[in-house]
Amino acid sequence: MQPRELTESNDGAEGRRRSTRVETDVLIELQGERFAYAGETLTVNLHGALVRTSAPLQIGTSITVHVHRTGKSAPAHIVFAQESGSRYGIELDRPDNIWGISAAPADWS
Repeated sequence: MQPRELTESNDGAEGRRRSTRVETDVLIELQGERFAYAGETLTVNLHGALVRTSAPLQIGTSITVHVHRTGKSAPAHIVFAQESGSRYGIELDRPDNIWGISAAPADWS
Protein backbone atom coordinates (compact mmCIF):
# COMPACT_ATOMS: atom_id res chain seq x y z
CA MET A 1 0.00 0.00 0.00
CA GLN A 2 1.28 3.47 -0.86
CA PRO A 3 1.43 5.94 2.05
CA ARG A 4 -1.45 8.40 2.02
CA GLU A 5 -1.48 11.57 4.11
CA LEU A 6 -4.63 12.01 6.16
CA THR A 7 -5.86 15.59 6.14
CA GLU A 8 -9.25 15.12 7.78
CA SER A 9 -10.35 13.42 10.95
CA ASN A 10 -13.78 12.09 11.83
CA ASP A 11 -13.32 13.04 15.47
CA GLY A 12 -12.10 16.59 14.84
CA ALA A 13 -8.81 15.87 16.59
CA GLU A 14 -6.60 16.69 13.60
CA GLY A 15 -6.07 20.27 14.78
CA ARG A 16 -4.71 18.97 18.10
CA ARG A 17 -2.30 16.42 16.58
CA ARG A 18 1.41 17.06 17.03
CA SER A 19 2.22 15.64 13.58
CA THR A 20 0.32 14.63 10.47
CA ARG A 21 -0.96 11.06 10.26
CA VAL A 22 -0.08 8.96 7.21
CA GLU A 23 -2.11 5.88 6.27
CA THR A 24 0.27 3.00 5.53
CA ASP A 25 0.64 -0.68 6.34
CA VAL A 26 4.05 -1.40 7.82
CA LEU A 27 4.94 -4.80 9.30
CA ILE A 28 6.10 -4.40 12.89
CA GLU A 29 6.92 -6.41 15.98
CA LEU A 30 5.79 -5.22 19.41
CA GLN A 31 8.20 -6.42 22.09
CA GLY A 32 7.62 -6.28 25.82
CA GLU A 33 9.28 -7.66 28.91
CA ARG A 34 7.90 -11.16 28.33
CA PHE A 35 6.38 -11.08 24.86
CA ALA A 36 6.93 -10.36 21.18
CA TYR A 37 3.88 -9.99 18.90
CA ALA A 38 3.62 -9.46 15.15
CA GLY A 39 1.48 -6.58 13.95
CA GLU A 40 0.99 -3.94 11.29
CA THR A 41 0.36 -0.23 11.26
CA LEU A 42 -2.85 1.37 10.01
CA THR A 43 -1.72 4.97 10.37
CA VAL A 44 1.60 6.43 11.52
CA ASN A 45 2.94 9.81 12.50
CA LEU A 46 6.12 11.19 13.97
CA HIS A 47 4.84 10.54 17.50
CA GLY A 48 3.34 7.05 17.17
CA ALA A 49 0.87 4.87 15.31
CA LEU A 50 -2.43 3.06 15.25
CA VAL A 51 -1.54 -0.62 15.00
CA ARG A 52 -3.36 -3.90 14.56
CA THR A 53 -2.30 -7.08 16.35
CA SER A 54 -4.17 -10.11 17.63
CA ALA A 55 -2.28 -9.97 20.93
CA PRO A 56 -3.91 -8.61 24.09
CA LEU A 57 -2.16 -5.41 25.20
CA GLN A 58 -2.91 -3.11 28.15
CA ILE A 59 -2.88 0.69 28.18
CA GLY A 60 0.32 1.91 29.82
CA THR A 61 2.41 -1.12 28.82
CA SER A 62 5.97 -0.19 27.84
CA ILE A 63 7.05 -1.77 24.56
CA THR A 64 9.72 -1.61 21.91
CA VAL A 65 8.45 -1.23 18.35
CA HIS A 66 10.59 -2.91 15.71
CA VAL A 67 9.93 -1.95 12.06
CA HIS A 68 10.93 -4.75 9.69
CA ARG A 69 11.19 -2.51 6.59
CA THR A 70 13.71 -0.11 8.12
CA GLY A 71 15.35 -2.25 10.78
CA LYS A 72 14.71 0.57 13.27
CA SER A 73 13.40 0.12 16.79
CA ALA A 74 12.07 2.62 19.32
CA PRO A 75 10.74 2.54 22.88
CA ALA A 76 7.03 3.32 23.14
CA HIS A 77 3.94 2.65 25.24
CA ILE A 78 0.30 1.73 24.66
CA VAL A 79 -2.02 4.76 24.96
CA PHE A 80 -5.24 3.41 23.41
CA ALA A 81 -6.93 0.01 23.20
CA GLN A 82 -10.00 -0.63 21.08
CA GLU A 83 -12.74 -2.49 22.94
CA SER A 84 -12.59 -5.44 20.55
CA GLY A 85 -8.88 -5.71 21.36
CA SER A 86 -7.37 -5.69 17.89
CA ARG A 87 -6.35 -2.04 17.43
CA TYR A 88 -3.99 -0.12 19.67
CA GLY A 89 -2.57 3.37 19.78
CA ILE A 90 1.12 3.53 20.54
CA GLU A 91 3.12 6.62 21.44
CA LEU A 92 6.85 6.71 20.79
CA ASP A 93 8.91 7.87 23.76
CA ARG A 94 10.80 10.18 21.37
CA PRO A 95 9.34 11.46 18.07
CA ASP A 96 11.03 9.76 15.11
CA ASN A 97 10.26 8.55 11.58
CA ILE A 98 11.05 4.90 12.27
CA TRP A 99 8.39 3.90 9.72
CA GLY A 100 10.39 4.49 6.53
CA ILE A 101 8.11 7.21 5.14
CA SER A 102 10.37 8.83 2.52
CA ALA A 103 8.02 11.65 1.49
CA ALA A 104 7.19 12.64 5.06
CA PRO A 105 4.82 15.55 5.75
CA ALA A 106 6.47 18.92 6.37
CA ASP A 107 5.64 18.90 10.08
CA TRP A 108 7.75 15.74 10.60
CA SER A 109 11.02 17.67 10.27
